[in-house]
Amino acid sequence: MSKRKQIAIYGKGGIGKSTTTSNLSAALSDIGYSVMQVGCDPKNDSTNSLRGGKPIPTVMDTLRSESNDFEKVIHEGYNGILCVEAGGPEPGVGCAGRGIIAAIELLDNNGIIDDYDPDIVIYDVLGDVVCGGFAIPIRQGLAEQIYTVTSSDYMAIYAVNNLFKGILKYSGSGGGLLGGIIGNSIKSLAEKEMIEDFSHKTDSEVIQYVPRSPTVTKCELEGKTTIEGDPDSEQAEVYRELARKVINNQKKFIPKPFDADDLNNWGSTWVSRILLHQKTSSQGIQDDGSGV
Repeated sequence: MSKRKQIAIYGKGGIGKSTTTSNLSAALSDIGYSVMQVGCDPKNDSTNSLRGGKPIPTVMDTLRSESNDFEKVIHEGYNGILCVEAGGPEPGVGCAGRGIIAAIELLDNNGIIDDYDPDIVIYDVLGDVVCGGFAIPIRQGLAEQIYTVTSSDYMAIYAVNNLFKGILKYSGSGGGLLGGIIGNSIKSLAEKEMIEDFSHKTDSEVIQYVPRSPTVTKCELEGKTTIEGDPDSEQAEVYRELARKVINNQKKFIPKPFDADDLNNWGSTWVSRILLHQKTSSQGIQDDGSGV
């Protein structure tokens, strides 16, 4: 790559954001790119599957220890991927987003990213609340593209809609713009159509659908990404396809989020459709691909 690409991946907690991010990093490394993944979730588990399931010391841990050896925050993972975990405050103290602020300041002020010079830097950010430190990749334009992981779960889409509000707010002042939606854990055509309809109504775009697969769970229990644990599987190829799309994607959207009442009405309609689909499927009625 002639120019470093920096992206951020947001998503509601528990939606598979870190799983998707780590598999994306692994797939990018497999097709020849050098990658740095910065975990910006206080749980500090973004990069675990890139390192055999083992956690790493965080930036906040390093700062609390008053160590000046900032190189210790960089840990090598699968296929040479550079792993960083921002970390969070001590339990019950301080703001959870403080770890992101500290990590970004440390990486920037000490020229660490430039020293390692990766082709792509991926920030894995908790997307339940887009404020404080969690908004930095958007607000400061640190990431040139923002991606969001979602399922058809209403609360996951609610979190995406809030993210879109943040992107819209900072779009006029150099903030990061939307690269696309990643639909995760897709089990049915109805769920896919729900996400597609949301993207259409918010002037955004779905870049990839990732089906639900037991292969992912099996590999994570082994402390590995699917790319490492089962490289010849169909699921691994899905992640490689996502990697190719992300690296070549030049699109940047300014989304138009729903207001609260409209989102609720839209969601109620789609939840009813999906419940109907599940009911008819359980009765043995085949999904003919025409929708519900």
